[in-house]
Amino acid sequence: MAELNENRTAVDLAAVDLVVTARRLVTPEGVRPGRVLVAGGRVLAVEDLESADTVPASVPRMDAGDHYVLPGLIDSHVHFRTPGLTHKEDWEHGSRAAVAGGFTTVMDMPNTVPPTLTEEAVREKAAMIAGHSLVDHRFHIGLDPERPELLATLDPEVATSAKVFMAGHHTAPTVVRDPVALEKAFVAAAEGGVQLVLHAEDDLLFQLLDGWWGDPENYREYEARRPRSGGIAAVARVIELVRRHGTKAHILHLSSAEEADLVSAARAAGLPVSFEVTGHHLSFTDEDTKRLGARTRLSPSIRQQADQDRLWEALRSGHSATIGSDHAPHTVEEKTQTVQKSPPGLPGVQELAVGVWTGMRRRWPDEDPDLAIARLVRHLAEGPADLFRLPGKGRIAPGADADLVFFAPDATWMLSAHDVRAKCGWSAYEGWTMTGRVERTLRSGKVVWDAATGEFGDYDGRWLSCAPAPVSAETEGA
Repeated sequence: MAELNENRTAVDLAAVDLVVTARRLVTPEGVRPGRVLVAGGRVLAVEDLESADTVPASVPRMDAGDHYVLPGLIDSHVHFRTPGLTHKEDWEHGSRAAVAGGFTTVMDMPNTVPPTLTEEAVREKAAMIAGHSLVDHRFHIGLDPERPELLATLDPEVATSAKVFMAGHHTAPTVVRDPVALEKAFVAAAEGGVQLVLHAEDDLLFQLLDGWWGDPENYREYEARRPRSGGIAAVARVIELVRRHGTKAHILHLSSAEEADLVSAARAAGLPVSFEVTGHHLSFTDEDTKRLGARTRLSPSIRQQADQDRLWEALRSGHSATIGSDHAPHTVEEKTQTVQKSPPGLPGVQELAVGVWTGMRRRWPDEDPDLAIARLVRHLAEGPADLFRLPGKGRIAPGADADLVFFAPDATWMLSAHDVRAKCGWSAYEGWTMTGRVERTLRSGKVVWDAATGEFGDYDGRWLSCAPAPVSAETEGA
């Protein structure tokens, strides 16, 4: 096999401060044996194992053995609850859960108290988090329904994406119900080059149905009371606005087969629209919600088996662009209120990669595991890095950040509350027998999680600066 770093003579071996060796290194070119040379927190070179090892013997080495070595994973959809809701979650606990799940970068949502709707609020949040995060991070700014025009002049150094709530729930204070305001947001985002990320359900439709039906009294009714029609109507509206204005739109936690078909068709037609699936929608169905109640209460609702099957097919076919956790912890006390008062949402960043890997191995047991792991990396590293313009993230390649994950693909273990690192202390996956385990996580070449010792690293994760969108011949005339 050819050497991966062809210009090896240019590598300054004196700068190397860590060597990671793996028989199953997951690179953009595929899974192969390799050696990663790390210097100053970045990948200096990626070499063949057959290459002469001329790095001084005094340099520390880590051998991953038969484990996969993945690029640090990216969760582009978390709610770490800072500021204002830190009784449920905070950045120290949330980032512990992240690195224990193999994530070295997260993108946090704006529905905090107060909501993060301005550039100054984003900067203030970044200052609060400094020194308290094990992961690198960026923020989705929130759309202010009263001032959608702000997106046209959003400083890309602060944020390049904006969250739009088209439907409300307990922690969504800024819902866009006015179609005129929604269209203004699409116009402004297109002008400012801002990527919209959307909770795409029709809130007015739900209000109409609630006025007729009343509130659900038990969880047997929950999925039907938050029906797929709300998502289908909203997704169709998003696609039309994308068609009209050329706005880039990424639909979050897509839940139904019909929505997946609509977005896949729109993307095939050349529209800049994509979608995320969540681990929860891949792992549970409405039958689980009938049995588990608030533990799997989500917004959008977890739907039927046929919908889950379609989302898995979207993952396998590449129709979906990213997988997100929608990590949204609540306390046990909050989740055990009445059906009307119990908030939707559950923790999930720690469980995401292993939960999806477990599902893939069970659904497609005969698939080559190298193909399966490449799919996982595509959706949890390469895809979000490309979509949200995260330079240096999502790949093991020279010049990239030395974010590496040692993953044991065949390890079998049962998740218990004792394993949960999120502040809420519970998981909907408790009792699941998982396949695959994150054994070690490195961020910038430093260990931030070691499963063997249960120890975490330094809370020096960075607020990531945002790179301007590249101009290409394809986009210049769009």
